[in-house]
Amino acid sequence: MILRPIEQSDLDAWRPLWDGYNEFYERTGDAALSEEVTSTTWARFFDPAEPIFAMVAEGDGQLVGLVHYLFHRSSSRIDLVCYLQDLFTLPTERGKGVGRALIEAVSERTHAEGIKRVYWQTHETNTPGRRLYDSVAENQGFIVYVRDQP
Repeated sequence: MILRPIEQSDLDAWRPLWDGYNEFYERTGDAALSEEVTSTTWARFFDPAEPIFAMVAEGDGQLVGLVHYLFHRSSSRIDLVCYLQDLFTLPTERGKGVGRALIEAVSERTHAEGIKRVYWQTHETNTPGRRLYDSVAENQGFIVYVRDQP
């Protein structure tokens, strides 16, 4: 398995992973992300002014996983923190260490940048993901609330 930063030429291989991630979180049909969101997200990965990044896992010549993460300030720390926003592996690759490797790759990148905290969230029903997350990080018990504005 090769872990590497995403490249412009990966769009066609990245898109099914991105769509699979969104389908996993039931962002389909009327709840689907717009093409504008997807294309803007993609463009941000390659804009040096944007603090959002992407890496992919490649196995046997195909992309098998993705991770998107961003650096931001925090009111409780002086240093930047890293929010691991999206993590997805092909269903056929789950349990083979792809997700763990992508988390570790983000951790290595943040360590190299002097960032000491990586955090993420998942849905409470994501049992397989939570098994992995419980083995590599600490669940500090926070509950996430969302309030979308009209």
